[in-house]
Amino acid sequence: MAPYEALYRRRCKTPICWDEEGERKLVGPELIQTTVEKVNLVKQRLKATQDRMKSYIDAHRKEMEFEVGDKVFLKASPWKGVMRRYRSDPSRIIRTSDVQLRDDLSYEELPVEILDTKKKVLRNKTVQLVKVLWRNHSVEEATWEPLEAMKEKYPHLFDDSGNNVED
Repeated sequence: MAPYEALYRRRCKTPICWDEEGERKLVGPELIQTTVEKVNLVKQRLKATQDRMKSYIDAHRKEMEFEVGDKVFLKASPWKGVMRRYRSDPSRIIRTSDVQLRDDLSYEELPVEILDTKKKVLRNKTVQLVKVLWRNHSVEEATWEPLEAMKEKYPHLFDDSGNNVED
Protein backbone atom coordinates (compact mmCIF):
# COMPACT_ATOMS: atom_id res chain seq x y z
CA MET A 1 0.00 0.00 0.00
CA ALA A 2 1.31 3.46 -0.92
CA PRO A 3 1.91 5.97 1.92
CA TYR A 4 -0.79 8.31 0.56
CA GLU A 5 -3.35 5.51 0.51
CA ALA A 6 -2.42 4.47 4.05
CA LEU A 7 -2.82 8.04 5.30
CA TYR A 8 -5.97 9.11 3.43
CA ARG A 9 -7.56 5.68 2.72
CA ARG A 10 -8.01 6.44 -0.97
CA ARG A 11 -5.89 6.37 -4.10
CA CYS A 12 -3.83 9.42 -5.04
CA LYS A 13 -5.24 11.39 -7.96
CA THR A 14 -2.24 12.77 -9.81
CA PRO A 15 -2.59 15.55 -12.40
CA ILE A 16 -2.11 12.86 -15.04
CA CYS A 17 -5.30 11.03 -14.08
CA TRP A 18 -7.76 13.57 -12.69
CA ASP A 19 -10.62 11.37 -13.74
CA GLU A 20 -12.86 9.64 -11.23
CA GLU A 21 -11.39 6.68 -9.44
CA GLY A 22 -11.73 3.39 -11.28
CA GLU A 23 -13.00 5.00 -14.51
CA ARG A 24 -10.21 3.77 -16.74
CA LYS A 25 -6.74 2.42 -16.57
CA LEU A 26 -3.98 3.92 -18.72
CA VAL A 27 -1.27 1.68 -20.06
CA GLY A 28 1.63 2.00 -22.50
CA PRO A 29 1.56 4.74 -25.15
CA GLU A 30 -1.82 6.04 -23.99
CA LEU A 31 -0.30 6.94 -20.58
CA ILE A 32 2.60 8.79 -22.23
CA GLN A 33 0.26 10.67 -24.62
CA THR A 34 -2.00 11.79 -21.75
CA THR A 35 1.00 12.89 -19.68
CA VAL A 36 2.41 14.95 -22.56
CA GLU A 37 -0.97 16.62 -23.10
CA LYS A 38 -1.27 17.54 -19.41
CA VAL A 39 2.29 18.91 -19.30
CA ASN A 40 1.62 21.02 -22.42
CA LEU A 41 -1.58 22.35 -20.83
CA VAL A 42 0.33 23.37 -17.69
CA LYS A 43 3.04 25.07 -19.82
CA GLN A 44 0.40 27.03 -21.78
CA ARG A 45 -1.28 28.25 -18.61
CA LEU A 46 2.07 29.27 -17.06
CA LYS A 47 2.98 31.17 -20.24
CA ALA A 48 -0.39 32.97 -20.27
CA THR A 49 0.04 33.95 -16.59
CA GLN A 50 3.61 35.19 -17.16
CA ASP A 51 2.51 37.24 -20.19
CA ARG A 52 -0.34 38.80 -18.20
CA MET A 53 2.03 39.74 -15.36
CA LYS A 54 4.63 41.14 -17.78
CA SER A 55 2.06 43.35 -19.53
CA TYR A 56 0.90 44.70 -16.16
CA ILE A 57 4.46 45.52 -15.06
CA ASP A 58 5.36 47.05 -18.44
CA ALA A 59 2.32 49.35 -18.25
CA HIS A 60 3.44 50.70 -14.85
CA ARG A 61 7.18 50.96 -15.57
CA LYS A 62 8.62 54.44 -16.03
CA GLU A 63 11.60 54.98 -18.27
CA MET A 64 14.02 57.46 -16.69
CA GLU A 65 16.45 59.68 -18.46
CA PHE A 66 19.27 61.48 -16.71
CA GLU A 67 21.41 64.36 -17.80
CA VAL A 68 24.97 65.22 -16.92
CA GLY A 69 25.03 66.84 -13.49
CA ASP A 70 21.84 65.19 -12.18
CA LYS A 71 22.14 63.77 -8.69
CA VAL A 72 21.05 60.14 -8.62
CA PHE A 73 20.37 57.83 -5.67
CA LEU A 74 21.23 54.23 -6.48
CA LYS A 75 19.35 51.68 -4.43
CA ALA A 76 21.23 48.41 -4.64
CA SER A 77 19.27 45.31 -3.81
CA PRO A 78 20.18 41.65 -4.19
CA TRP A 79 16.94 41.08 -6.08
CA LYS A 80 16.65 44.20 -8.21
CA GLY A 81 18.48 47.43 -8.88
CA VAL A 82 16.50 50.64 -8.93
CA MET A 83 17.74 54.10 -9.82
CA ARG A 84 15.85 57.04 -8.40
CA ARG A 85 16.30 60.75 -8.84
CA TYR A 86 17.58 62.34 -5.63
CA ARG A 87 15.69 65.39 -4.38
CA SER A 88 18.02 67.62 -2.43
CA ASP A 89 17.05 68.06 1.22
CA PRO A 90 19.15 70.61 3.15
CA SER A 91 18.35 68.97 6.50
CA ARG A 92 20.25 65.85 5.41
CA ILE A 93 23.49 67.70 4.74
CA ILE A 94 26.11 67.09 7.45
CA ARG A 95 28.84 69.60 8.04
CA THR A 96 31.85 67.28 8.22
CA SER A 97 34.15 70.02 9.50
CA ASP A 98 32.21 70.05 12.82
CA VAL A 99 32.56 66.29 13.35
CA GLN A 100 35.92 65.01 14.58
CA LEU A 101 36.32 61.62 12.91
CA ARG A 102 38.66 58.92 14.17
CA ASP A 103 40.80 56.75 11.92
CA ASP A 104 38.05 54.09 11.81
CA LEU A 105 35.53 56.80 10.69
CA SER A 106 33.65 56.79 14.00
CA TYR A 107 33.17 59.74 16.33
CA GLU A 108 32.54 60.23 20.02
CA GLU A 109 29.09 61.27 21.17
CA LEU A 110 29.42 63.94 23.84
CA PRO A 111 26.56 65.53 25.78
CA VAL A 112 26.20 69.29 25.51
CA GLU A 113 23.50 70.05 28.08
CA ILE A 114 20.59 68.69 30.09
CA LEU A 115 17.28 69.83 28.61
CA ASP A 116 14.74 68.28 30.97
CA THR A 117 14.23 65.78 33.79
CA LYS A 118 11.49 63.34 34.72
CA LYS A 119 10.82 60.39 37.01
CA LYS A 120 9.85 57.07 35.47
CA VAL A 121 7.85 54.88 37.85
CA LEU A 122 8.46 51.17 37.36
CA ARG A 123 6.86 48.31 39.31
CA ASN A 124 9.32 48.24 42.20
CA LYS A 125 11.29 51.46 41.87
CA THR A 126 11.44 54.95 40.47
CA VAL A 127 14.14 55.89 37.96
CA GLN A 128 15.14 59.48 37.41
CA LEU A 129 15.83 60.38 33.77
CA VAL A 130 17.44 63.38 32.09
CA LYS A 131 16.91 64.54 28.53
CA VAL A 132 20.36 65.00 27.00
CA LEU A 133 21.26 67.15 24.01
CA TRP A 134 24.22 65.54 22.23
CA ARG A 135 26.91 67.30 20.21
CA ASN A 136 26.33 67.20 16.41
CA HIS A 137 22.59 66.53 16.92
CA SER A 138 19.49 68.71 16.91
CA VAL A 139 17.11 69.19 19.85
CA GLU A 140 14.64 66.78 18.21
CA GLU A 141 17.28 64.03 18.52
CA ALA A 142 17.83 64.51 22.27
CA THR A 143 17.53 61.27 24.26
CA TRP A 144 16.34 60.28 27.71
CA GLU A 145 19.15 58.76 29.78
CA PRO A 146 19.32 57.51 33.39
CA LEU A 147 20.47 60.27 35.75
CA GLU A 148 22.93 58.10 37.70
CA ALA A 149 24.70 56.86 34.56
CA MET A 150 25.05 60.40 33.23
CA LYS A 151 26.42 61.67 36.60
CA GLU A 152 29.07 58.94 36.61
CA LYS A 153 30.17 59.44 33.00
CA TYR A 154 29.74 63.21 32.61
CA PRO A 155 29.93 64.93 36.04
CA HIS A 156 30.70 68.30 34.43
CA LEU A 157 27.04 68.53 33.31
CA PHE A 158 25.92 68.59 36.94
CA ASP A 159 28.14 71.35 38.38
CA ASP A 160 26.85 74.45 40.18
CA SER A 161 26.38 76.58 37.05
CA GLY A 162 22.60 76.21 36.89
CA ASN A 163 22.32 72.72 35.43
CA ASN A 164 21.69 71.06 38.79
CA VAL A 165 19.26 68.22 38.74
CA GLU A 166 17.38 67.48 41.94
CA ASP A 167 17.53 63.95 43.31
